[in-house]
Amino acid sequence: MTRSYPILFLVLLLLACADEKKYEDNGVAFSISDTMLANCEFYEASEQPVKNDIRLFGKITVDNNKMARVNSIVGGHVLTVNAELGDYVKQGQVLATVRSSEVAEFQRQLLDAQSDVAVAEKNLQVTKELFEGKLNAERDVNAAEKELVKAKAELARINEVYAIYKLSDGSTYNILAPISGFVLEKDIFPNEQLRGDVSEALFSISEINEVWALANVSESDISKIQLGYDAEVRTLGFPDKVYKGKIDKIFNTIDPETKAMKVRVRIPNESFQLKPEMMATVNVIFTENKKLVAVPSSSIIFDKSKNWVMVFKDRQNIETRNVEVYRQLGDITYLSEGLQQGEKVISKNGLFVYDAIND
Repeated sequence: MTRSYPILFLVLLLLACADEKKYEDNGVAFSISDTMLANCEFYEASEQPVKNDIRLFGKITVDNNKMARVNSIVGGHVLTVNAELGDYVKQGQVLATVRSSEVAEFQRQLLDAQSDVAVAEKNLQVTKELFEGKLNAERDVNAAEKELVKAKAELARINEVYAIYKLSDGSTYNILAPISGFVLEKDIFPNEQLRGDVSEALFSISEINEVWALANVSESDISKIQLGYDAEVRTLGFPDKVYKGKIDKIFNTIDPETKAMKVRVRIPNESFQLKPEMMATVNVIFTENKKLVAVPSSSIIFDKSKNWVMVFKDRQNIETRNVEVYRQLGDITYLSEGLQQGEKVISKNGLFVYDAIND
């Protein structure tokens, strides 16, 4: 078996061999040196529920509850576009400006409504004065009051339109960002002539400080998936990075094209590393209905087509033990045979002790 050793551990190995020779002279087969003992770590084997995983494939998507599609309420000539794909924009930021005759019409309606309120207020004042002078009837005062209420209602409506769409004086309309986030879609260009009856979004903006991983579950694995299961997400863009989350939604339908059911995993994304439409693998981790002795995967030594652990009792009593591996899941390995709960194994640098004893 071919291995490469760091210089430090070659030194440790020589020291261990020197100690071994000393203890052989005293009738002891092997004793670990103080230096090597200080560089080893130990783990007491324990019975644990056996965990398993299912690998699923999917992609990163945005949280559609944190997404906004931006349209223009008016048609007109596009003067400027101030945001591009991938840009981060703040709520209220001007995304584009449009010159529109429809905006000019809103301003005319506002001026007319303001004028109507002024006329209605003046008419009511005159009507009340005539009534006090016995020159008209009370019904004339009531009619004037109704006209004023009607005029004020129309003015309030126009002011509400101005407030909702952030309209200003003149014929220029600013398209504003309704939320803060990243521009994911853009379909507007300078000098373009916009139509007011087009329903397609000009911009799509989304927050991505938390994203979704949507993964496909084949029919054979559907029974193994439950809400709340832990999940580890990996992407091609950051292959060494593991993003952890939980299954928080199961879409209980089968996609007729993929013949699979979808599940959703929420993932914190404060660094914005994860981008919508990234391909992703999702490892769903679940617990089997059994317990086995578990040890760190670093304590397993593979040699001569078998798996071994170094069972540590004391520095002169270290046993090379053959074990049967049931499953390895990341840093934990479950054993079906060879080790009992409570026995202590060398979990770091056990290979050097193994070589010192067995080579």
